[in-house]
Amino acid sequence: MTTGLLTVIDMQRVFADRDSPWAAPRFAEAAAGVRRLLPAFGDRVTFTRFVAPARPDGAWRAYYEQWPFALQPPDAELWQLTEEFADRARQVLDATTFGKWTPELARRAAPEGRLVLAGVSTDCCVLSTALPAADAGVEVLVVADACAGADDDAHAKALHVLDLYRPLIRVTTVAELLEGTT
Repeated sequence: MTTGLLTVIDMQRVFADRDSPWAAPRFAEAAAGVRRLLPAFGDRVTFTRFVAPARPDGAWRAYYEQWPFALQPPDAELWQLTEEFADRARQVLDATTFGKWTPELARRAAPEGRLVLAGVSTDCCVLSTALPAADAGVEVLVVADACAGADDDAHAKALHVLDLYRPLIRVTTVAELLEGTT
């Protein structure tokens, strides 16, 4: 069994639906990587959901002016985990921010001090979760082939930036993680 807490970031319909303005083109590939990881972590898995706030504050107001379709309540269909993960998600953490490094996620990661990240979008919510977790002294592994970006270029650039934070943040693959080489 692999060590750490697997945190599956935002595998939601809004990012899976090809017609969504927030679609991650390689969502299906990331989902395949996540499916391969889940058995290795057993009950040490937390899924996250990005949800809109009831009333955006500060710079978030301008953000939601740009993306008004997203101002829907947390139970709206677009915010639901995709069907393949909804049944597997025993622990779900909602956040109105890109970063999911919340006090609750910190408590969940604390016992082992290792956070394994997968999901979408590499260049937004994954990156925004990895950096504060590393600042908090948690070892962070980002599973490149279990993540997807807004596009291939953004994904590659985000992985490059994340890898600059070695040894606090390491980019790995599903195979390397499951083989125990990371």
